[in-house]
Amino acid sequence: MKGYPHHYYVRAELIEDSDVNLECSNLDTIVSAPPLEFDGPGDRWSPETLLIGALVDCFALSFRAAAKGSRFSWAALSCEAEGVLDKVDVEGKGVAQFTGFFINANLTLFKATDNEMALKLLEKAKRMCVITNSLKATTRLKCNLGVAI
Repeated sequence: MKGYPHHYYVRAELIEDSDVNLECSNLDTIVSAPPLEFDGPGDRWSPETLLIGALVDCFALSFRAAAKGSRFSWAALSCEAEGVLDKVDVEGKGVAQFTGFFINANLTLFKATDNEMALKLLEKAKRMCVITNSLKATTRLKCNLGVAI
């Protein structure tokens, strides 16, 4: 890993009444639009879904790093994340804000005897995740363990 601080740059291009093009060096362009809840088309990534995607992506990568660092062997990880956007009072004004995040992690192990270590590593991944650490609202984690057949 490179030393801190790390800097990340993304450019947004928007023409009136069009989608937003998100561009970053050496990466494919992502097309973004408002979600259905904000009268958008609902068939493109939105700022809201990009945030939840970043959260669950970071959690999964953090788990992989934690497991590798502990030499922990596992079969598969499937995660789903939910973000709750609501109106909250900020200085006497109602503003839209994420009020909670939920990660549902389904980890498949090679053997059932690894359950305790698996749960510790899933919790560690939540603590390591830079996206979770950067969010104002609380992130809750639900862990489900299974054994590969």
